[in-house]
Amino acid sequence: MENFSVLVNELDALIWSMALVSLCLGAGLYLSVRLGFPQVRLIGEMVRLLFGDKKSEHGISSFQSFATTVGARVGMGNIAGVATAIFIGGPGSIFWMWMITFIGAASAFTESVLGQAYKIKNSSGVFMGGPAYYLEHGLKCKNYARLFAVLAVMGPGLLLPGVQINSLVLVFEEAFAVDRTIVGFICCALLAFIIFGSIKRISKVAEILTPFMCLIYMGFAAIILGMNFDKIPGMLQMIVTSAIGAEPLFAGIIGSAVSWGVKRGIYSNEAGMGCGAIVSAAAETSHPAKQGLIQACSIYVDTLLIGTATALIIMLTGTYNVSDGQGGLLFSSIGDIESGIKWAQYALMNTFGAWSGKVLAVIIVLFVFTSLTGYCYQAEANIRYLFKRNKLALNTVRIIFVLASFFGCLVNADAIWALGDIGYGLLGWANIIAIILMAPKAVAILRDYEQQKKTGRDPVFAPEKFGIDDYTGAWDKYKNQ
Repeated sequence: MENFSVLVNELDALIWSMALVSLCLGAGLYLSVRLGFPQVRLIGEMVRLLFGDKKSEHGISSFQSFATTVGARVGMGNIAGVATAIFIGGPGSIFWMWMITFIGAASAFTESVLGQAYKIKNSSGVFMGGPAYYLEHGLKCKNYARLFAVLAVMGPGLLLPGVQINSLVLVFEEAFAVDRTIVGFICCALLAFIIFGSIKRISKVAEILTPFMCLIYMGFAAIILGMNFDKIPGMLQMIVTSAIGAEPLFAGIIGSAVSWGVKRGIYSNEAGMGCGAIVSAAAETSHPAKQGLIQACSIYVDTLLIGTATALIIMLTGTYNVSDGQGGLLFSSIGDIESGIKWAQYALMNTFGAWSGKVLAVIIVLFVFTSLTGYCYQAEANIRYLFKRNKLALNTVRIIFVLASFFGCLVNADAIWALGDIGYGLLGWANIIAIILMAPKAVAILRDYEQQKKTGRDPVFAPEKFGIDDYTGAWDKYKNQ
């Protein structure tokens, strides 16, 4: 296991070099400028659209799509991942997490617009799409599309699930002193029941659970912020000064602050990874820009609200350490407790008592299940792209997914997080390059949406106007409107 951990960490470092960090930041900034910063200009429109579209017979509603993607994103990246970023990159990593969220919202908008524009209606009348489809039909590169589909099966289907279960069993072990293997087995059995359903079942679960789990967690955060209100300005100042190397204690790890802030921000919100585009394509809406704006909104909810809440819970209660990168500590206030989910758990327990650690364990179950169902749908969508209606391939990937989830309770956190980082890193290299190449198409679709809005119309998408062949009739409902 030690050799395995060393190997995956070396591979993780290779994939998540500063080249990928720079690509994530650069692509987000480039797309923000090309699109005219819709993540700022159209915030009001995002909120209006979120609850505007009705449920669909052939797909899922806009809110269900939003809930499914938020559900997939709001997971251990928002809690354990944020804690790890603080441990390795210091408080400044939170600032860079904010930056990748702000500019990454443009990447999320772009990939979701493209996912919608190139979606298809399959033989069962259900909408499907994502990067594999816009790579094949937009860039006319089928081999590139197949490569992405394979990576999207490997990432969400094999490399990412273990992270969620690993954190879940750790927090249950701490709260209830139960064997991690038993907890992992029970969770994976329930997971199997859900994922052998369909996108309708997955989206329904996400629609119910996502608001509930977020409200409870944010309630804890709000109370802690209220109890430490006088400390908040100083904490925010330390985050910003540490991010730019102006805080003497953390000036030596500014590179780690940038790298881990971006890395954990991406892990938290998946902006530019192509994952949101897969679920976005399943929604029925009259114009791709609508779904793009909804998915950009989900980025804010995920990281600016949930991720920031975790950071402030940990730092305001002094439940964190900061590594010097050489085996020592620059700052220590929690002793030898391993960074990750336990930091948030101890922060709550020290504030509210032992009962809150148990409540957090239950909340984590909700976080984990919505994340895992989202991952599974992403893997399934790409198996369907590669093998069409082959039930054997579909059921095989579902079985592998459940086993990969269970694997998370058997290995150490260091190795399992490195595997998750590898999964997202591979997706990032493949999809970010694609959306940069296809940026002009996304810009044209957004302009079309805004022009129609100015005339007082409810915008309707005409794929032929953009040179898109709607060969399955996915947009037929809106013709002649």
